[in-house]
Amino acid sequence: MFTATGPVGAPLRHLLDFAWIQTRSCAFALALMSGVAASGLLHGLPVARYDLLVVYGVLLTLLFWLRGWENGRDVAVIAVCHVVGLAFEIVKVSLGSWSYPEPAVLKFAGVPLYGGFLYAAVGSYVCRAWRLFDMELVRYRPRMTALVAAAVYVNFFTHHWLPDVRWVLAVLLLAVTAGTSVRYTVRGRRLRMPLALAFVLIGFFLWVAENLATYLGAWRYPYQLDGWQPVGVEKFGAWSLLISVTFVLAAVARSRRTRP
Repeated sequence: MFTATGPVGAPLRHLLDFAWIQTRSCAFALALMSGVAASGLLHGLPVARYDLLVVYGVLLTLLFWLRGWENGRDVAVIAVCHVVGLAFEIVKVSLGSWSYPEPAVLKFAGVPLYGGFLYAAVGSYVCRAWRLFDMELVRYRPRMTALVAAAVYVNFFTHHWLPDVRWVLAVLLLAVTAGTSVRYTVRGRRLRMPLALAFVLIGFFLWVAENLATYLGAWRYPYQLDGWQPVGVEKFGAWSLLISVTFVLAAVARSRRTRP
């Protein structure tokens, strides 16, 4: 018989609780994507859709802060992710990697300001997951991990002119995170996961989210301008690398908060 404490029921219960905490961690991202979806259904708006989403993103950030769902340091990390993301977008859009084809007033170099909120949502997820799971890093190498993460970020720009070394950086990221694990709590039970595995899992779900976002018209790849097509699986690997940048920023903020 199936019971909540039986050999099958207990692991299933832990899995469901893990999924629920993950969903709570994604609250900002889910709310943002809901706004993107809703804005696509509204016609005859007095302002451009992208501009409306900027206002929505700001109000969403204020709501999470005022309600205590994000603390001051979380908001700072989210703001940095927004700026870092916008810089990334400006370069990539200028090179034709993807585009925001709809008009907007709050648009710079072809990138609407709301585009930074897509990266802010990733920052919010990492910060909320850190808190809700009561995460702790074991054998974390902050300087080396930060250096590789910075190189990952730079390579996504420079590979347009120089050789793409993302596979080399992937190996380096595995090397600097070898032996590093994340301790987290589910239903009072302390569990552990290798940090590299966490990057891969987050990268996969970000790739899934990217498919949903492009389907909703958040932005468009060149091959999606005449109709939506799935995002290439290579983006899964790209996100698994890029999440290291957000993670390092959150880890820095966390260390400063806990420092005596």
